[in-house]
Amino acid sequence: MLTNATHLKGLVIRATDGEIGTVDQLYFDDETWAIRYLTVETGGWLGGREVLISPVSVIATDWQAKRLDVELTMKQVENSPNIDTRRPVSRQDEAAYLGYYGYPYYWGFYPMGLADPVANFDNEVLAEKIRRESTDSHLRSTEAVTGYSIDAADGEIGHVEGFIVDDESWAIRYMEVATRNWWPGKKVLVSPSWIRRVSWSDSTVYVGLSREAIKTGPEFDNSAQITREYEDRLYAHYGLAPYWLHNTQREAVLP
Repeated sequence: MLTNATHLKGLVIRATDGEIGTVDQLYFDDETWAIRYLTVETGGWLGGREVLISPVSVIATDWQAKRLDVELTMKQVENSPNIDTRRPVSRQDEAAYLGYYGYPYYWGFYPMGLADPVANFDNEVLAEKIRRESTDSHLRSTEAVTGYSIDAADGEIGHVEGFIVDDESWAIRYMEVATRNWWPGKKVLVSPSWIRRVSWSDSTVYVGLSREAIKTGPEFDNSAQITREYEDRLYAHYGLAPYWLHNTQREAVLP
């Protein structure tokens, strides 16, 4: 199901033997736009310590109860590597985390591959690759990227207002773009596959679509459920192939 990332914030995380805490932020990989971690506020249980939870561990989402069930024990979470979520999470931090839980390193793989327990990953080879490469993990917080400027092929169109997440594949499917600084009131959705580049230093996302194309595109109502009919209209308007016809995160290739 597609859901606004703001609806995930505050969800209770329940382990197999009790509640861990509540979701605070989402960290995504800026190369694949996959959600890699949920940061969880544990409250008084762990002395205020925040912990990382991988979507791989999520076994059920109960929207009515506002809860995510994870296949972890409270003891596992308590003994997990102490990663300071107030600073950038390095590849080495991630390697320690993934090694502790026995998850395969995900570098170069789509999130659904990570969720496959029989996927053939060579962790020793990937661990050596980690030691040789930059410490930059390419992780970004959805909270930090909210507010970034959005530039079309021919000029500015607005700013990032939020993110739409697929809670089954844990991929960011769309950025919610507020265009009120260009024309009044309208919100639109932009797929990560339509992004040409992101300037993290300038806090700007560059999209390979014209302002006019975006202006005349289907309006997004964040109070309504995103249906496949709406997505069909969105992709048809831009003449691009939808993500569900492809097996990779870069669903559509712009000309």
